[in-house]
Amino acid sequence: MSGSTSTVGGAIRRDGAMAGSRLGRTLSGLAVALGCVLFLGGFVWAAVAYRPYTVPTDSMKPTVNPGAKVLAQRVSGADVHRGDVVVFEDQLWGDVPMVKRVVGVGGDVVACCDKQGHLTVNGKAVDEDYLRGHGPASQENFRSAVPRGELFLLGDNRDVSLDSRVHLEDTEKGSVPASGVRARVAATAWPLGRAGMLPRTAAFAGLAGAAAGPSPQGPLKWLVFSVIAGAVLILGGAAYGPLAGAARRRR
Repeated sequence: MSGSTSTVGGAIRRDGAMAGSRLGRTLSGLAVALGCVLFLGGFVWAAVAYRPYTVPTDSMKPTVNPGAKVLAQRVSGADVHRGDVVVFEDQLWGDVPMVKRVVGVGGDVVACCDKQGHLTVNGKAVDEDYLRGHGPASQENFRSAVPRGELFLLGDNRDVSLDSRVHLEDTEKGSVPASGVRARVAATAWPLGRAGMLPRTAAFAGLAGAAAGPSPQGPLKWLVFSVIAGAVLILGGAAYGPLAGAARRRR
């Protein structure tokens, strides 16, 4: 009787182990499949929605350092808000893409400076918290009525930035067509020590109009999470077989 009991117990254990092994293989396969969807889907979506750019000058310090590689979301110039950092092209500014901050949209009157050294938009002072040294907004006084369909652009490092202030002498308005915008900068990708989402500013939030800013954040955070989660699931699912085999051999 005792031998019979042992055989039955052994069979039950083997059946349970086989069922557990099948369940483990099924779950690991599902994890790998889901991981592939998340990883490839996030990667492809990011490649379609975002483009890498290299910032050539120090005109955007301290927000973005020269030589930094940024990820910028492809957007229309009609969708950018005051406070957005954009990549744009304009023949009067040069033959390469440039990176500046939007401080005025079509219909705005941009001027500098008030008695406190602040930039004003439509007569309202703007506390630009992103400025290198936190002010003043400009060493030179200026005023520009931005035409419809155009943007007034300044660098954050106002002491060295060649921006709409300089081009006021060329075009009498200094602004560029919104159609020249190629993308809106969302994050710094390199160097790794400064990698992360671009700081968002609420400096223009008190102004009237749909472009008061800042723009809604794009999907980049979720896409990065999708890629990382997918990689973890793929590696975890792929590791199940070898780990389970090693556990069986130890038993």
